[in-house]
Amino acid sequence: MSKLETPEQVVDALEALYEDAVNALTTSLERYLQDGTPPSADLRQSRAFCYPALIIRYDPDGPPPPISRAFGKMSEAGTYISTITKPDYFRPYLLEQLYPLMRDYPVEVEVKPSGSEIPYAYVWDQADAGGLEEVNPAELAKWFPSPKLANIGDEVADGELYEPGSNRPLALFDAPRTDFSLKRLAHYTGTPVDHMQRYVLFTNYHRYVDAFCDWAVEQLGAGSRYTGLSVAGGLVVDDKTPEAKAAIDAAPWRRFQMPAYHLMAEGRTGITLVNIGVGPSNAKTITDHLAVLRPECWLMVGHCGGLRHSQQIGDYVLAHAYMRDDHVLDGVLPPDIPIPPIAEVQIALQEAAADVTGEHGEALKKRLRTGTVVTTDDRNWELRFTETARRFNQSRAIGIDMESATIAANGYRLRVPYGVLLCVSDKPLHGEIKLPGAANRFYERAIGEHIRIGIQTLERLAGEGGAALHSRKLRAFDEPPFR
Repeated sequence: MSKLETPEQVVDALEALYEDAVNALTTSLERYLQDGTPPSADLRQSRAFCYPALIIRYDPDGPPPPISRAFGKMSEAGTYISTITKPDYFRPYLLEQLYPLMRDYPVEVEVKPSGSEIPYAYVWDQADAGGLEEVNPAELAKWFPSPKLANIGDEVADGELYEPGSNRPLALFDAPRTDFSLKRLAHYTGTPVDHMQRYVLFTNYHRYVDAFCDWAVEQLGAGSRYTGLSVAGGLVVDDKTPEAKAAIDAAPWRRFQMPAYHLMAEGRTGITLVNIGVGPSNAKTITDHLAVLRPECWLMVGHCGGLRHSQQIGDYVLAHAYMRDDHVLDGVLPPDIPIPPIAEVQIALQEAAADVTGEHGEALKKRLRTGTVVTTDDRNWELRFTETARRFNQSRAIGIDMESATIAANGYRLRVPYGVLLCVSDKPLHGEIKLPGAANRFYERAIGEHIRIGIQTLERLAGEGGAALHSRKLRAFDEPPFR
């Protein structure tokens, strides 16, 4: 292979190798299903089914230059390797990473087949493969590469240290881990991965979905940067879709655990909304998988219990710290690790709140309070109040929910900028307990207003091209070069 001198040549080479591997694998599967002929041992030994490997060798004459950007930098000399999946889909991301590395460092770049085979399930969906469902999975695994949990993990993201002189990873996620999550995302959200956007909103209440879809449909049309709205269940609407909102309501989104809605724009710069439901387990699940897409930012816009007497139902809580009683990440990110606020996101949220509400200064401060949010895994924490009251006092918490700290902590862990703006739906410490019919007119107004604050925050950040979000505070001292 000729020398790869530009990022475009590198990604072209990755695409060619990946396409060859997928074609070889699907052709062999088709032959096996037609007449029972398995692939030859020689074919597999030749790495015909393998992911492409991207290799960057960095051997400088002196120490690495002290470049201060958040990604696209080398911490030390060595050989950096990662397997790559779907390079055509990830092309913009790969180019973004390669440009500064190939421009600012004397590196040698190589692309070749890796030793990691592509599992057949990642290139051939059972729903689209006639006859595949009739074959015993154990029989297929005898002849074709299949997913192996031993090859899928988050060791790099979780700070595994490397022996001196060993090869080092280029990215947080390799190809098997990425493909695992891409399949899970399609399963949980009910939408194609190709439709997912780089700016993400999470909510835990379907009425926010209704408000988002109402706003999204209004945006479609002449002069809008948005091209369509992809809805859980396989529906895509645009400005030519008759009765678009009725079609969205009738879509089979209820079949999916965490239905997603993608307001699409060029370069995937639109907004994805995911209704994650209730609880930290769902919050961890969706963020574990979305992280492989390397989104620019994710925000939580949901409900919380207000813990201060001065709060009113419908007020906002802008989280700047978290008390982590969710427990789902304790094994990989201990609760004593601080989760810092991302300043650029905090500022964008507060400015968007001022614009949408039309309130500023003291008027805004009466409705929007910044402070600590408790995230619990026990929806009935009120029944143990005597055990928790002292900790709430010590933490100075102003709100309690079941998802926010998990989303922020996993954003920190997986290097995705994060933010949380919650709406007070009840005041359990002050006699206003969440009961049927308890929402008042302030709360009703806040639904549409709240989602618009989240939308405008992401539009502000997208308008800056995401540059403000490349936070160095998310990088470890031993970080892979890719964002």
